[in-house]
Amino acid sequence: MKKSIHSISTIGRRPFLALAAASLAPPLFAQTWPDKPLKIIVPFAPGGPADMVPRVMQAHLSQILGQPIVIENRGGAGGNIGARMVGKAAPDGNTLLMTSSAFVVNTSIPNAGFDAEKDFIPVTIAASQANVFVTHPSLPVKSMKELIAMAKSTPMAFATPGSGTTPHLTGENLFNIESKLNMTAVHYKGAGKAVLGVLGGEPKVGCLAVTAPLQHIKAGRLKALAVSSAKRLALLPDVPTLDELGFSGMLDYTWIGAFLPAGTPAAIQEKWYRAIAKALAMPDVQAKLTGMAFDAVGEPPAKTAEYVHGEIQHWAKVSKHLGLIPS
Repeated sequence: MKKSIHSISTIGRRPFLALAAASLAPPLFAQTWPDKPLKIIVPFAPGGPADMVPRVMQAHLSQILGQPIVIENRGGAGGNIGARMVGKAAPDGNTLLMTSSAFVVNTSIPNAGFDAEKDFIPVTIAASQANVFVTHPSLPVKSMKELIAMAKSTPMAFATPGSGTTPHLTGENLFNIESKLNMTAVHYKGAGKAVLGVLGGEPKVGCLAVTAPLQHIKAGRLKALAVSSAKRLALLPDVPTLDELGFSGMLDYTWIGAFLPAGTPAAIQEKWYRAIAKALAMPDVQAKLTGMAFDAVGEPPAKTAEYVHGEIQHWAKVSKHLGLIPS
């Protein structure tokens, strides 16, 4: 059965699903766009959530927009290098940024090199998922309670997909603020490499968006201790939420959003949105996203701008509390 396209609520930062619509036809001057191949910049290494979501939609987007679409990975600096590249690109709609929620975290950090609201215009949040805490099977813990107890007496570290990503801050918040530990964050260049790090036991703990470690959790190569969503995940029904474990209010999500350079005509912004919304509605795309523990979103530009603004404010407060940015 075909599912609806859904949206993220700005209330309480908790994703929920609501039908998205795209009905207004673009002005006549945008009818000729696109007239050349298009590029999607992913500011992270291959294999992570920000890379996988556009690749799931790539063929459909190309067919809908009538042009070849190239996905180019420009990783580095926690997503900042690729973001700067798109922020400085010509505002002709031919270069789209598809990035993770690290985008709204990094904009508050000095020397990020871009302003998420001044240098970009939002298209949509395409998909969203919870973060998950995982451990190597050799670590003798069966629960988050046991892990925290061990970390109180044994120096430990946890892997992240990069400094400033939401999994990084979720881990910092849980381990070092809520639990008052001194766990060291080990930052990798992308979720795929972070998963390999935990699989290799260097370190033996990780906090990641669910997609990257999911197959390894299913295969028993990693143990999942908790998820940061409001409810347990259908794909990991035995893994408790942080709220169930007594860490109330920690509803953190990794989302994948699409952005264009500031100055891009509104009609082209609308065309990109309509294309992504249509791709998200395809049964095969929804099935693949569900299989990766993603929720399809597809919020229109105005609602996306409102949500992104709230996310910037939220993560700025968390980053200041952690001392990542000046108070």
